[in-house]
Amino acid sequence: MIAPRLRCGIVLRSDEDACQVTAGGKIASIRYAPQFPGPRRERVLPGHLVAIAETAGAAVVVWRWYDAVVLGGDARSVQLWEPAHGEVAARRRRPGQQHGPGSRAYLSAGLTGADWWVAGKAVDRADDAEVELDEVERLYTEHDMWGFAFG
Repeated sequence: MIAPRLRCGIVLRSDEDACQVTAGGKIASIRYAPQFPGPRRERVLPGHLVAIAETAGAAVVVWRWYDAVVLGGDARSVQLWEPAHGEVAARRRRPGQQHGPGSRAYLSAGLTGADWWVAGKAVDRADDAEVELDEVERLYTEHDMWGFAFG
């Protein structure tokens, strides 16, 4: 299967089967890919950023970034706080990227290379998010998960 197009959405509401997101100036309800971990209602909260995979006539949520508060950092990592996980130390996705204390940034877990990653700053419009969509696409492609995501 050819990798679908990926884009971001900001979560407004969530239940077990789908979440309501704002993306591209529109609000839509998008179902979760079957491999998206549950319980979803407790894991996907308003303000989280999600990756939406789209093919002709179908769309599914395949990834989520937490909206976290930056506590500080050093040359090696950024300290963040996120309600479900408390304090975590994350590697910068882009080494030169700076995150000031009190700012908000997107935090993710599960991508190759670190336990936790911090991406770009939290944004008001999903289209402005600076996150690693290419890494999500690579993960799904290398592990042959696209067919199951839309199954």
